[in-house]
Amino acid sequence: MIKNYRNIGKIVSVFGLKGDLTIHHHLGKKTSLKGLKVIFIEDKKDEMLPYFVESIKIKNEEEVHIKLEGIDTKENARKLLQKETWLPEADFQKYAVKSAPISLVGYHVIDDKKDLGEILEVIEQPHQVLCRLEINEKEVLIPINEETLQKTDQKNKKIFVSLPEGLLDIYLA
Repeated sequence: MIKNYRNIGKIVSVFGLKGDLTIHHHLGKKTSLKGLKVIFIEDKKDEMLPYFVESIKIKNEEEVHIKLEGIDTKENARKLLQKETWLPEADFQKYAVKSAPISLVGYHVIDDKKDLGEILEVIEQPHQVLCRLEINEKEVLIPINEETLQKTDQKNKKIFVSLPEGLLDIYLA
């Protein structure tokens, strides 16, 4: 997992002739990302490159047009299409609303090599994220924090955790 960074969305298109990009974000609100100085773009799996922001304009509820330093042509911009975009945790907290649908929805939670099921909802808390699953037709909340999270496999949409002993028994007993 890329620690201290949060996935906010993906570059979905090139806009105009001067290399502007359209980012589809999951911040849960219309935002101009006012004051954002740098955004990270995933170059390869678990490798991000920082790009300095020249300007950002709101397109709609879930999209912004962004101009990045050094990306001045449509051709250069196309190289970034479909790349995941990330913010440092502090910036994510500044721009996202608490109910923002984050990228873990749809991932499978793996505890001790056992697939517990698909994340149906993500609930953000001040010090952790709770992932809502259904196991044996019962609702289960799995805490995701520094102690429980082992790694995230984005390619296969899996999140590996080490749950406290007895946690599942509380829900399933």
